[in-house]
Amino acid sequence: MYCGVLLVSVFFAFGAVGQQTADSAFSAGQAAQARGDRTGAARQFDLAVRLYSQMESQAEVQHRSLRGDTLQRYAFALAMLGRSDEATREMKAASAADPNNATLHDSVGSLYAQQRKWAQAQVEFAAASHLMPANAEMHLHLGLAMRAQGQAVGLKEIERASKLDPANDAIALQYGLALSASGDDAQAIPVLRKLQAKDPANIELMYALALSLQRTDRAVEAVALFQKVVKAQPGNADAMTNLGMGLAQERRAREAVPILQRAVALAPQNVTAREDLAAAYVQLNQFGDAVTELQRALRLAPEMSQLHYDLGLAYKMEDDAMHATPELERAEALNPRAPEAPLALGMLYMQAGRYADAARELQTSLAMRPQNGDCWATLGSVYIKLDKLSDAELALHKAIAQLPKQPDPHLTLASVYAKEGKSADAVAERKLAAELMRTNMNRQRAEVATHSGESLLKGGDAAGAVVQFKDALGFDSNYKAAHEGLARAYDAQGKRSDAAAERARAKSSSETF
Repeated sequence: MYCGVLLVSVFFAFGAVGQQTADSAFSAGQAAQARGDRTGAARQFDLAVRLYSQMESQAEVQHRSLRGDTLQRYAFALAMLGRSDEATREMKAASAADPNNATLHDSVGSLYAQQRKWAQAQVEFAAASHLMPANAEMHLHLGLAMRAQGQAVGLKEIERASKLDPANDAIALQYGLALSASGDDAQAIPVLRKLQAKDPANIELMYALALSLQRTDRAVEAVALFQKVVKAQPGNADAMTNLGMGLAQERRAREAVPILQRAVALAPQNVTAREDLAAAYVQLNQFGDAVTELQRALRLAPEMSQLHYDLGLAYKMEDDAMHATPELERAEALNPRAPEAPLALGMLYMQAGRYADAARELQTSLAMRPQNGDCWATLGSVYIKLDKLSDAELALHKAIAQLPKQPDPHLTLASVYAKEGKSADAVAERKLAAELMRTNMNRQRAEVATHSGESLLKGGDAAGAVVQFKDALGFDSNYKAAHEGLARAYDAQGKRSDAAAERARAKSSSETF
């Protein structure tokens, strides 16, 4: 879209007396275009093209070339009539006559860009930006042409353009869109927010900002923007799909389902919409509907690993291991670098008593994601079934290192020590597990009391809130949220020094949950 705007802005000087008729028609075309009179503009540009063509023929007979500014107007008139190939030929001729003219190179590049001939456009834009390195728009055009060809370095050119002309909102918009498209949401969001404050009705800008917000787990803000985009563009299936996904992220699956169903109806070949619809069904425990939708998606993309994985999980949630297992095996085969499928397979194999297969799959998953404490704990249990007690001991120690507050790995390790005849070690692990259970139970009680205190404080009962927060700290003196709540309750009672003391305790809290 930017290319047409660029060409409109090119300055066309008026030629000599012999060109007045053609130039007058050209000027009349520009004037009609400015008035919004498309029919009149086309008529005048067509007249200008015929007259310029006659001038070109006469020049050829006289063994000379038309002046560069005449060729520019000729090319512009051709472009306005949709005759891009001829327009490019004339503009290249003008550029050849004046090879150090950056504006001509930029104009030729714009014509190539209109035809999506990005490689040729890049060559011309590169020449233009080399001749005029301080021109922001030429760097922008070069960056856009490079990105159109999948060249990540194009973002650097757009960034350069933004730095050269930081007050140019059009360039800032392209920079923000490019940042968002490249997944650099941390930089994209402030750029796009600033622009949206100036142009709140810009749907393209709104959509890009919503996508960046969604990818950074700011679903509430993203959903609000997606809703505006969908309202403005009710036929935009992609926006509808992202709105449905955002609602599902907020655990609003009941609202998401009809929106995603509309997205699928609008774009039945959209695999992502079907996948997101299936995910919303899973949230609602409609596993059968999820299975049906994923099967439809797989007919569209049979080699997509994620779909096989999602279908395998949906079957697993229906306790249908017979169908879940081959789907998860297929997912792993299609994408052996993903840790999720072997983990799910390991759990299924363990449940089926296939302990050797379970150990193999769990090891495969851990090789890719070694920080999964739960997986180490499960592997330890599998090794016990295989009577590999030393391996079980090692796996459980790794689980405990990653899950220091969980009692279950300690209990499992105690059973290993008991089988190995290490009675003292077994007793020590059971004691640790019991202490962790008490600590966890006290934390749960502290959380309940704190929630009660928050509700009372919100309702204006500061005295009742103080009692609840103190009860919470009686269960767990290191619970930071209870100290903070008690400080707010003291504030409500006007006890400033007590409130300050509680905030100090909250700040120095050693809680590790």
